[in-house]
Amino acid sequence: MTKAYHLFANFVLAVLASAQLGCSSAGVASAVQQTDAKQSSAALGSMQPEQRAKTAVLSQCDGADVTLLAPEAQAQDSRNAIFIDREWIRWPRSSALTNGDRFRLAYSTQATLRAQPGQMLSGQSAALDLELGSLPSDLQAKADYLGATGVTLRLTSNAQSALADSAPLAAQWWIVQEDSRGRVKSSGALQWAWYLDQRFVAANALDDLGVSAHAGGYKFAVWAPTAEAVAVCFYADAGSPAYALEPLKKDEATGLYSVHSNTPRAGQYYRYLLDVFVPGLGKVRNRSTDPYAISLSADSQRSYVGSLADANLSPPGWQENVPARELAHQTDMQIYELHVRDFSISDLSVRSAWRGKYLAFTETASLGAIHLKAMAQAGLTDLHLLPVFDLATVPERNCEAVKIPKAKADGAEQRAAVQAARERDCFNWGYDPWHFGAPEGSYATNAEDGAVRIREFRAMVDAMHRIGLRVGMDVVYNHTTASGQNQRSVLDRIVPGYYQRLNADGFVERSTCCENTATEHLMMAKLMRDTLLRFALEYRIDSFRFDLIGHQPKDAMVEIKSALNTATGRDIQLIGEGWNFGEVANNARFVQATQANLAGTGIASFSDRMRDAARGGGCCDGPADLAKRQGYLTGLDYARNSQNSGTDSRSELLKSADLIKLSLAGTVRDFRFMDANGSSKLASQIEYSGQPGGYVAEPSEVVNYVENHDNPTLFDVSVLKLPLETSSEERARVQALGMALVAMSQGVAYYHAGMELMRSKSFDRNSFDSGDHFNRLDWSFKRNFFGMGLPPGEDRNYDALIGPHLVIQSLRPSATDLDWTRRMFLSLLKLRSSTPLLRLDSAAEIKARLKIHNTGSAQIATVLAASIEGSGYENSGFRKLAYFINVGTNAQSVNIPELSTEAWQLHPLQAQVDYPDARVRMATSNNGVFTIPPRTAVVFVVR
Repeated sequence: MTKAYHLFANFVLAVLASAQLGCSSAGVASAVQQTDAKQSSAALGSMQPEQRAKTAVLSQCDGADVTLLAPEAQAQDSRNAIFIDREWIRWPRSSALTNGDRFRLAYSTQATLRAQPGQMLSGQSAALDLELGSLPSDLQAKADYLGATGVTLRLTSNAQSALADSAPLAAQWWIVQEDSRGRVKSSGALQWAWYLDQRFVAANALDDLGVSAHAGGYKFAVWAPTAEAVAVCFYADAGSPAYALEPLKKDEATGLYSVHSNTPRAGQYYRYLLDVFVPGLGKVRNRSTDPYAISLSADSQRSYVGSLADANLSPPGWQENVPARELAHQTDMQIYELHVRDFSISDLSVRSAWRGKYLAFTETASLGAIHLKAMAQAGLTDLHLLPVFDLATVPERNCEAVKIPKAKADGAEQRAAVQAARERDCFNWGYDPWHFGAPEGSYATNAEDGAVRIREFRAMVDAMHRIGLRVGMDVVYNHTTASGQNQRSVLDRIVPGYYQRLNADGFVERSTCCENTATEHLMMAKLMRDTLLRFALEYRIDSFRFDLIGHQPKDAMVEIKSALNTATGRDIQLIGEGWNFGEVANNARFVQATQANLAGTGIASFSDRMRDAARGGGCCDGPADLAKRQGYLTGLDYARNSQNSGTDSRSELLKSADLIKLSLAGTVRDFRFMDANGSSKLASQIEYSGQPGGYVAEPSEVVNYVENHDNPTLFDVSVLKLPLETSSEERARVQALGMALVAMSQGVAYYHAGMELMRSKSFDRNSFDSGDHFNRLDWSFKRNFFGMGLPPGEDRNYDALIGPHLVIQSLRPSATDLDWTRRMFLSLLKLRSSTPLLRLDSAAEIKARLKIHNTGSAQIATVLAASIEGSGYENSGFRKLAYFINVGTNAQSVNIPELSTEAWQLHPLQAQVDYPDARVRMATSNNGVFTIPPRTAVVFVVR
């Protein structure tokens, strides 16, 4: 027999041997399959030995995702010990130390360790000695999150050598504390991540993980340093049993398993077969998709064989490579956030097979596509899509079209129907990652064929580029949908305990709502970097929005930014939610990519300063505060609603005005202006919820918004916060003022899809899984979908507050109002895009050119006033510019003596007779006195 067959046979023997171990297993979860050796033997009895071995191995490719080969003999103690590097270990919950105690790392290749307190350790294959010590100073910060309790241990020189050279990582490992007589005092499992990072640091340079084209075939490569054996199973299609299997060879320097194979053809599928040890379970055989999969079969069951360079994976016209719109500066960005399904599922002008799909964006004559083109022509630069990577919670085959009963505007029947179908319907925002580097299949016209989602995703991007829109992706690297041995867990089933962020007891942290990832670990950061590069290079994605970027290390994000720009030869913009919370808060585990920490990186974070000041209240107000806490746009002090009887409303209004003023100046931390008390302050000295108000070094590092997919829409909160008698026309004006605040603030402008049509979700505060019914958009601009029933949110305490409003017919905007807000949005896009002074490219220019007026304690609190010097600024368009935003219900005259020497005129766009807001032409300028109509944003210029 050939050498290749001998290698193959060795893996066969290992598989068969381990299968025998599974015969006596008992009492595991239903997802874990027990191996029945007798049945296997009978089925193979009549075959020749070589046929028998090959068939036995192939049979291992199919069936349940997990086979338990050897259960742990004893349940592990939750008192984990954590490797800090290859030499040092912190054990924060060891037993009290007494004279004569010793510490060891024990392992068993068959999961037979027993460490009963008071008894001798048994079942070990061997044990390595540890000695007490103190962490070197350069490692101390890394371990600070573990606290000061417990012990610090160092592997002896012999233990270090044994662990590197002969002790198997593919084993059950425990740390054991023994007394002077050798009896167990305590024990615990090990967290290996930082050890693996140091030992296999060379893996960071690998450039061919996943499947890649190879001469005459394909290379399959998976990083699995703790696996005992790995093979790849090949499938002719998405449903047939495996037809071939090949073992992978391990590279000891990198921990990579790989094989070059001429067996599979493009368009077929594969899965990995891995023998690994899982703490708390035992030795298992996992059947897993590839975390680097370029595509998958329906419902992510099998990974796709192919190369993204294959011609059949490109849509017509893709090779022409229509370039995206170029931006001179990040502050030129005007972003529109949109969900793929929302865009077209209700648009009857899209052919039915394409509704809710990638291809709807290529339907150039549809109402939605016409609107996108109009926005692009007006100055919108970026279309940001809610997650479009492979996600877990939408069935890609036979998802259910939910039938919503006709019911009252405040009825509960609608939400009951949505909730009943949540596990089966076709909708989810998509913040539930499964495979980070593959497109989502539910948005493809055929999820069964892994090639289709690639072609159609590319077709969508190409269509947007052709109308002048760049395409951004919302990416979610802070968590996975599942961990451990869950069917929807990939990373943890390949390298158990590595990719997820664990607490000191070995449990996965869940501060982000789901299973947190450990992007501080080398190969998780690499997976993030590599998959982002794939979408930028192979799908021509132009920018990325990071969900909860504050849970990622700042250094990792800076490295990614550099890698993306170098690889693509263009500036790939990165923005994200830099909130500071959870187990990583205040840099507990690393320097985070939070709002303040990103200053100077060129990476932008969303600012909640203007959002909260404009809307009123905070993101998570309860029923008692949701209506009462009015904001700068929603009537605080000047138009109190029936629930706001506070006596300090003017003081709160002035505080809100200060926060919005610093936002108008790009939230630049060292921008100086006079606060509401008449004191000269840096923006960083303006307080916001216990934090500095101004926090960025450059305007390119702030994203300004008043509405996005999270929280109630601006229209919905305005319904509650504005006085009930506010007319539909005035509510439309409030909506337009929200858009104007974003358009006139220095920094990156960000808008939520449907904001221009006063989008309502019937008060849904978190519509991530609320189905099409509560997430609809109407590109005919006839309806905003207010009053579609009580929303599906889990907290019923809001029902008494929102229910009475849903039935008030006068709160529903007219088609005339919706068309007006649409035209206002297009006009504001054009105003910003045609006026470089509204998007200055540096903090130095802002500090030199922008002045905030109408300040101090005697200010007209409902009027924002600012001027910008244009002389000497390239392509400024105007020598001077001044703008005023009057949010109040009465016209106001503002006296600014320093602007009295110029002949101010309305901005040319606003002076046009077709400018949607006729009130602006009522604004006047006379010797420095500017009269501004109510609820109006006005721009004056000097040519």
